[in-house]
Amino acid sequence: MLNKVYANANDALKDIVQDGQTLAVGGFGLCGMPEALIAALKATGVKELTCISNNAGVDGFGLGLLLETKQIKKMIASYVGENKEFERQFLNGELEVELTPQGTLAEKLRAGGAGIPAFFTQAGVGTLIAEGKEVRNFNGKDHILEESLTADIALVKAYKADKAGNLIFRKTARNFNPDCATAGKITVVEVEELVEVGALDPDHVHLPGIYVHRIIVNAQPEKRIEQLTLKSEG
Repeated sequence: MLNKVYANANDALKDIVQDGQTLAVGGFGLCGMPEALIAALKATGVKELTCISNNAGVDGFGLGLLLETKQIKKMIASYVGENKEFERQFLNGELEVELTPQGTLAEKLRAGGAGIPAFFTQAGVGTLIAEGKEVRNFNGKDHILEESLTADIALVKAYKADKAGNLIFRKTARNFNPDCATAGKITVVEVEELVEVGALDPDHVHLPGIYVHRIIVNAQPEKRIEQLTLKSEG
C-alpha cells in the first residue's frame, strides 16, 4: 500500500507547492479549517497563489496569514467580512476577488471533482454575478452558466483517517472539505486522529481514500472561535 502518512505539514507540502498554483482550502469561517497546513504553506514562501475557499480566514489566522505576507494574488470566495487586511488589499487593488454565491461555490467544487465542466443555476441571475455569462431559460426561468473549479492542491481538515486515507469528518466541520478534497489534483489532509486500515466502519466513512494523497496528524488544533460570546452569570 502506498504510504500516505507524512511526519508533519512541512514535509507534506515542501515538494509539491510552487508559485502560481491554485489551491482549494476547506473550512467555513474557522470551522473545519486545516490550520497546520495553512501555516506550513505560509512557511514555504510560495506566492502568486489563487485560493478557493468559502472565506479568507481572519486577521492573523487561517488564510489571513497568507494575506499578511501577500502570498495570495486572487481569492475565489463567498464570504470575506471578517478580515480587515483582505478589505484593505481589495480596496487598494492589491488583491483580485471573485465573489461567488455560497451554494454555487460548493457546486463548482463538487462538479469539478466529478468531472463536470459547467452547470446552469438560477443563483445570481440579474446581478453582477451574471455579467458575461451565458443565460438559458429552463421551465420559464433564466439560468446562468457557471464553470466548475478544480485545484492543483487541496488542503483539507478531517477528524479521523485511516492510513489509506479514508476520512471521517466531525459535525459541521465537514462543510466544504469533501468538495475541496475531490476537486484537488493532489489532496493533503490534516487529521486529529490516525488509525490503522480496517479500524473504520465502512458505513461511517464520509470520503473514500482514493481522493486522498497525503495525511498529516495535528492532534491538538487550536480550533479558534471567530467571535466568542459568553453568557453572563445570573
